[in-house]
Amino acid sequence: MNPKTITIHNTGNANSSAANERAWLTNPTNVRQASYHIVVDEKEAVECIPLNENAWHAGDGSGATSGNRTSISLEICESGDYAQTLENATELVAKMLEERGWGVDRLRRHFDWSGKICPRLMYDDGKWTGWSLFKAAVNVKLGQIDKQKEDEAAMDKATVIVNGKKIKDGVLIKGETFVPLRAVGESIGAKIGWDNKSKTATLSTSKY
Repeated sequence: MNPKTITIHNTGNANSSAANERAWLTNPTNVRQASYHIVVDEKEAVECIPLNENAWHAGDGSGATSGNRTSISLEICESGDYAQTLENATELVAKMLEERGWGVDRLRRHFDWSGKICPRLMYDDGKWTGWSLFKAAVNVKLGQIDKQKEDEAAMDKATVIVNGKKIKDGVLIKGETFVPLRAVGESIGAKIGWDNKSKTATLSTSKY
């Protein structure tokens, strides 16, 4: 599969974890023709099927443009701490979008493919309030990822030498070198102090 979107589902099972949902796919008593790529709960995310393979999750057949043939499916568990599960799903989806250079316009509901009320916990009697909030939260995470990448790109390592001896590497940020105060202080035999209440760092040597 060459995925074009990510489809969000709820498991519809209030008592099942991600590991249990994965195990159900290969349970001999399971005769349902259904599958999914990723399941996430309050503790972990489990990849069940490689993301470049089709999964039978969208309920819209096997056409070339169907969700089953073009979309990565992510099941959000309903058990345990659902707020934490949503946070985990939000972070995971944001990372998946960022890795592919996608935005939240690439997110789909199961509902978008087949009309099924899923993800059901985002439905809100047809207003889909939860869905709007989920997309907004993912968008915020995307912004945070982009900001972090920009910050990291702006930082270069700098070698710091004191009295001919190399100490802990510093970083260059917009032309200025930053290095831990303790590393510099200890290299010249200084005493380092920290007052957590006033947020004050001190450096003193025997010369003073």
